[in-house]
Formats: sequence, C-alpha cells, structure tokens
Amino acid sequence: MKLSGISKFNFTKEINKGALLTAINKNGDVNTMTVSWGQCGILWGRKVCTVYVRPQRYTYEFCEDGDTVTLSFFGDERRDTLAFCGTKTGRDVDKFEVCSLKYDLINGAPVFSDAKVTLILKKLYAQDLKRECFTNESPLSSYKNGDFHRAYICEIIDVITK
Repeated sequence: MKLSGISKFNFTKEINKGALLTAINKNGDVNTMTVSWGQCGILWGRKVCTVYVRPQRYTYEFCEDGDTVTLSFFGDERRDTLAFCGTKTGRDVDKFEVCSLKYDLINGAPVFSDAKVTLILKKLYAQDLKRECFTNESPLSSYKNGDFHRAYICEIIDVITK
C-alpha cells in the first residue's frame, strides 16, 4: 500500500522492526509502547492501519480513552528506545524522560520530532481477539495467559515524514 508522501516506505518491513504506538488520554496525558504487529490496507473505502494492544498494557487505557493514536517509525539510532519502551511500563517509569523522546501535538496527536514516519490514526473500530474465532490453533501459542489483544482498526488521517 502506498501512503501519500512516502514513495519507498515498506510498512511490513518497518512494523516488523518495531514502532512506537502512542496515545493521548482525555486528560492530555501521553503514553507510548513498542509494537511489532499491524497491517495497512483498504477497508470501508478508506486507507486503514490495524494495531494490536494487550489489555494489561498501560497504553491500552490511553487507546481506549482517546480518539486518535500515532504509529511512529524510527531509524536504527532508536533501537534502544524501542527495546526499552517494549519492556517497561509507563505506570512505573517516564519513558519520555529516560529515552529523551520529544513530541509535538499535530492535529491533537503526539508526533515525535525524530521519527522518520508517523501515521496519525483515527480509531474506527475496536474488538478483542477471541479464542473461539481462531480457525487455526497455531497462533494460540501467543496467548498462554489468555490475554488476547484488542485490535484497533484506524483510518490513516495524516502521514508525517522527516
């Protein structure tokens, strides 16, 4: 899928390396976490991106509370940041301070100043994955604790590039 303004961006390759999913709640608080699962495509005649969050993640609360989220892709210089934000919770540590993450609000959504590509996403649909809906049991090995992800299908409303 070609995103306007990005001629050589390979979503599948980049999401597999990791990206920061960031959300802002109704109080204006911001939290972020590393994700490496997602899809981009066309649904309901719109360009969409689907992201997945487990319910125990602190960012889940922010995704539930707000209308938009961002998905930010970085260069190799931020590998340590992605590792840190994927293993630490914003409940216990200020990820923004520890990782020197700076953001501005664009269209009410947090956009990191050093991200190579940021997708600003408006939530359209959310649903929990359910054990009984799997048609093949092999993915269930990802859910030994029964903590199925929530899928957020979001419209891509803007693409910010650096």
